[in-house]
Amino acid sequence: MPRRILTAILFYPRGGSAHAARALARGLSTEGWEVTLVAGSRDDLDGHGDAQSFYGDVHAVDFSAALASEHPLRFEAPPGSAPMHPSFEDRPGATDVVFAALDDDEYELQLRTWTRELERAGAAQADVMHLHHLTPLNEAGTRAAPGVPYVSQLHGTELLMLEEIESGPPPGWTHAEAWAQRIHGWAERSERVIVSPAGVDRAIALLGLDRERLVVLRSGVDLKLFEPRQLDRHAFWHEILVEHPHGWLPDEPPGSARYSESDVKRLAASTTFLYVGRFTAVKRLDLLIEAFALAQTRTERPAALVLVGGHPGEWEREHPAQIAQRLEVDNVFLAGWYEHERLPDFFAAADAVVLSSAREQFGQVLVEGMACALPAIATRSLGPSSIVEDGQTGWRVEHAPGALAGALAAAIDDPRERERRGVAARLAACDRYSWSAIARELSDLLAEIVDQ
Repeated sequence: MPRRILTAILFYPRGGSAHAARALARGLSTEGWEVTLVAGSRDDLDGHGDAQSFYGDVHAVDFSAALASEHPLRFEAPPGSAPMHPSFEDRPGATDVVFAALDDDEYELQLRTWTRELERAGAAQADVMHLHHLTPLNEAGTRAAPGVPYVSQLHGTELLMLEEIESGPPPGWTHAEAWAQRIHGWAERSERVIVSPAGVDRAIALLGLDRERLVVLRSGVDLKLFEPRQLDRHAFWHEILVEHPHGWLPDEPPGSARYSESDVKRLAASTTFLYVGRFTAVKRLDLLIEAFALAQTRTERPAALVLVGGHPGEWEREHPAQIAQRLEVDNVFLAGWYEHERLPDFFAAADAVVLSSAREQFGQVLVEGMACALPAIATRSLGPSSIVEDGQTGWRVEHAPGALAGALAAAIDDPRERERRGVAARLAACDRYSWSAIARELSDLLAEIVDQ
């Protein structure tokens, strides 16, 4: 009889943790587990937040009714739905307010709702639970399935919020200390806490856990999906930027960032750097755009920076369009948000993948780009430092505009070196980041917990 696991993520599909949750659930199923996946969902973003279309076989918990209500965080949700989830990020005006701003009543409502949904999903019949992030799901799991052990997997954002709290919570984080205590408690009650290779020291420092409680697990890449391919760059960028634009400007809908045929011709003839991700503060898009502007002054060859992502309507601090306008930077293109399955085409239409995060727990996009034979250009920070081999699979530089600009300019000026590092990047991705091998490691861990 197969062992049963319930794996759950509070948030609707967006960002790297959703991709990890999907890949690991599928991998565990391949390893012989009977998997039940529980995830948040919403249907108001042209399908981008819909759990059913993203995960496939999932117990979806819908936020749509809450979002349509007057008070989304206080919505008394019927079965199959929930009040809007909070966030580890603090984005002014966002419906998913930061966890640290939720009071005790709002927290208890989250618990009641998610306990019910985990019960409906059969948590009590599971042999073990695998919970992504440290959220009210952890407490709900102990209520819905007392006696069923759980493993928590960190994705970095919870640690960023704890760091903010430790340094002095910002205005409006009126319940910060209570949330810090809850997160510590959930980690302490976990059978194991899974972290990325770069997250070990931070988890020990911020959560007070012993080293032996932590399990190091890399994120991975679907090597059948992410592989080198050929395409007509001009035709591709014409479709993305002119025919069916998805890029969006501040407070405007997808498609509001529009480009012309002359823009596409210029882009297709340029060395193209590709950023993929959300428009959050930790990604430091201000640093990336500033460095790109500097790089253009250091070379006479044409270059372009394409930003793929920015979950519709979400950004922290300055929107990248505002940054580019303020710095008067040309050749920065907003492509918008696309499904994961479309990303290999974007990599095929680019020359290097770039990431300038300040505190990136892993750096999923770097591995995906490398699997498509693109060299990676990244600043030294946590995960990227362990992914990018400077001089071999890409450029790894200090977290400063001048240093990043130097790497961008070097990549622009030396196509042969870009290609050499890209070939090495593909080999490294295949050797180290296969999702199937990573799921096998997780399966062994979970089996050990069930058998103990």
